[in-house]
Amino acid sequence: MTVLMAPDKFKGSLTAAQVASAIAEGLRAAGTPAREFPIADGGEGTVAAAVATGFRRVPVRVTGPTGRRITAFFALRDDVAVVELAEASGLHRLPGGVPAPLTASSYGTGELIAAASAAGVRRIVPGVGGSGCTDGGVRMKCWKILRDYRRAAITLGDTVSGIAHLHNILLAG
Repeated sequence: MTVLMAPDKFKGSLTAAQVASAIAEGLRAAGTPAREFPIADGGEGTVAAAVATGFRRVPVRVTGPTGRRITAFFALRDDVAVVELAEASGLHRLPGGVPAPLTASSYGTGELIAAASAAGVRRIVPGVGGSGCTDGGVRMKCWKILRDYRRAAITLGDTVSGIAHLHNILLAG
């Protein structure tokens, strides 16, 4: 019998791959065959879990939750992309990990989705855990619309506080 090790991360201490490896090592030392298959719950580690199954990491320069430009990654295999919200807009992207509910934005996740789409994928698998923002994903979902509003000199700002001025969004076309 072979035991399949398919753990998620131990948040704050070990990645899913490290957990799988440690447990599998113990099983093997006891004479039990083990396979490692790290998984994720949609938050931090989702892209890494996809990479562990044969996807490749694709770097993208995006806007972090505080407006600073950062490098985030999505995972790509054939015509499928795995996009992790935490990569661009996660708690770990906030200075000191301190929550910033009124100022953090998911805009960069929208940029990550756009980059995956531009890579020619037919399917995007979203992982939306580990968020460091409370904008309801409006910035993530509407990054292009909001960018177009800015071009028209209608600014909503880049944080949740600007959403109060958003009356409607036409998603046609």
